[in-house]
Amino acid sequence: MRIFDPHIHMTSRTTDDYEAMHAAGVRAVVEPSFWLGQPRTSPASFLDYFDALLGWEPFRAAQYGIAHHCTLALNPKEANDPRCVPVLDELPRYLVKDQVVAVGEIGYDSMTPAEDTVLAAQLQLAADHALPALVHTPHRDKLAGLRRTLDVVRESALPPEHVLLDHLNETTVKEAKDSGGWLGFSVYPDTKMDEERMVAILRQYGSEKVLVNSAADWGRSDPLKTRRVGDAMLANGFTEDDVDLVLWRNPVAFYGISGRLALDPEGTSATGATHEGNSILRGGE
Repeated sequence: MRIFDPHIHMTSRTTDDYEAMHAAGVRAVVEPSFWLGQPRTSPASFLDYFDALLGWEPFRAAQYGIAHHCTLALNPKEANDPRCVPVLDELPRYLVKDQVVAVGEIGYDSMTPAEDTVLAAQLQLAADHALPALVHTPHRDKLAGLRRTLDVVRESALPPEHVLLDHLNETTVKEAKDSGGWLGFSVYPDTKMDEERMVAILRQYGSEKVLVNSAADWGRSDPLKTRRVGDAMLANGFTEDDVDLVLWRNPVAFYGISGRLALDPEGTSATGATHEGNSILRGGE
C-alpha cells in the first residue's frame, strides 16, 4: 500500500513518526502552514517557519524515504491579528519556490470580516501563481462555514476544480461535492472523522476527488490514520485499486496541478547527512 498524506504537520512530530510512517507505506506528505499554538507577534516569525518548511523538514523527511512538500499561507486563525496580516506582502516571493504545491491553509476559523478579506486575497494569490488552494473549513458551524467559503471561491479567479475543501464531514460532503472542488477528510481521534465514518462516506459518495489525511499535529493525533483508513477500506470490501486512488492517485492529481511534485525524496541516508551543517543525529553513533 502506497500512501500520500496530503495534510500533516510534521514540524510537531518526531523522527520516530517518520520512521513509523515509512514502515506503514507513507512515501509522500504535504505539510500545510498553520498556527503554532500561541499567537505570533510579527510577520518575521512566519518567515522563519516558512523557511523551515522549505528546508529542514524536507531534509528530515528524506532521511526516512518520504518526499515532503508544503503549502504556505496566512492561516485563518491569525488572519484576525493585525500584527500578522502584513505577511501577505511577503508570500509572493515564497509561492514561487519549487516545494510549494498550493496556497494553504486558508479559509475560516471564526467567520469574521477579516477572514473574508484574507481568504479572498489568498485565493487571488493562488490564481496569480497558478497554484491550487487548500481550504480549511471551520471546526464550528461547519455547514454555514462551507457555504460562506464556496461563496468566496465562486467570486474568485480560481476555478473550483483547483480548490481542496478540507476537514469535511457528513454535514458538508454533499454541498462540497456539488461545488466541483476536491474533497478532503481529516481522520483524527475524537474531534474529526474516524475510519468507519470515512468508509461509510466513501460507500455513499464514491472515491472520485476524495483525499484522506491524518492532520496530525501536536494534539492527540495519529500520523498512521491514513494507513488505518486503507486497512478499513479493504476490510469493508473496497479493492486495492480503490485504496490506491484515495491514498495515492487523488493527492498526486490535486497537488500535481502545481506542476511541482517531486515524489522521489531528495537527500541521502541519515548517517553523515546534514542540512546547513546540522544533522538529525544527536551524540553520534
